[in-house]
Amino acid sequence: MGHVAELHTALSTQAARLVVGQAEPLRLILIALTCEGHILLEGVPGLAKTTLARCVALSLGLGSRRVQFTPDLMPSDILGTQVFSFQEGNFRLVEGPVFTNILIADEINRSPAKTQSALLEAMQERQVSLDGTPRPLPRPFMVIATQNPIEHEGTYRLPEAQLDRFLFLARLDYPSAEEETRMLAQHRGDSAGQSELFASIERIAGAEELAAARREVLAVRVDEGIVSYIVELVRRTREHPNLELGASPRATLYLQVAARAAAALEGRDYVVPDDVKGMLVPLLRHRVRLTTTAEVEGAQIPELLRGIADGVAVPR
Repeated sequence: MGHVAELHTALSTQAARLVVGQAEPLRLILIALTCEGHILLEGVPGLAKTTLARCVALSLGLGSRRVQFTPDLMPSDILGTQVFSFQEGNFRLVEGPVFTNILIADEINRSPAKTQSALLEAMQERQVSLDGTPRPLPRPFMVIATQNPIEHEGTYRLPEAQLDRFLFLARLDYPSAEEETRMLAQHRGDSAGQSELFASIERIAGAEELAAARREVLAVRVDEGIVSYIVELVRRTREHPNLELGASPRATLYLQVAARAAAALEGRDYVVPDDVKGMLVPLLRHRVRLTTTAEVEGAQIPELLRGIADGVAVPR
């Protein structure tokens, strides 16, 4: 044991060269990586969502491609297409940006559902079908998507099928006064200075180390009592009077593996109830939907999920 914890410490050190604060989103990105999951980063513009994603890719020596989602973006702009070569006299495949290790889907909610759904197969199956032929994606493969929760003009709500494929929805908040002061001391504020900081990022691991961390996560023990606890938590979301949509069975599977990763990050080879509770809000907040009445009354999903957790007996 210890690979995941060491990876988190080293990754935090590298990310701190560019991003001040945002420790919890970085932790969730690492957990998603070790679980072969995807993550949706939500926050107002200027909170370093894309910068954080690039830092992770550089620190792990992984290939990354960034796609700016816009209303006129087509599925072929992400997946690739067949292009006729006049020199060779035939069609050849031009791979899209999805053929990478970390795909940064910037402002994913600015494209319509048709374009968003182009990622469904890639996120679930780690492959894309072009002209009826499945083509595997590089391993590891992860989507780090960003969206602005404030601006609604020119945006499209992500469909439930798309949201359910994201392991986590991580909310980025404004930095504290102390963190913002450190940010000013650390950054010059110009593009050249930012390029220098990106160049200072050191490779601290690679695909092999990441694979070892994944094996460590899968080896973490989950007792029967914890399994029953996870099942009960998810099932309560389907029965809650303030929720019209509860979490899917996929969420149950994800909650178990995320709890394993959280335990490994703490250096343990067994899951405790706090590991499960710590993953509950970021893992379920985008998978459940409030009833109209609950929305009108001002109910908040994170508080509702914490209330569900408080109402389920903790296994001993």
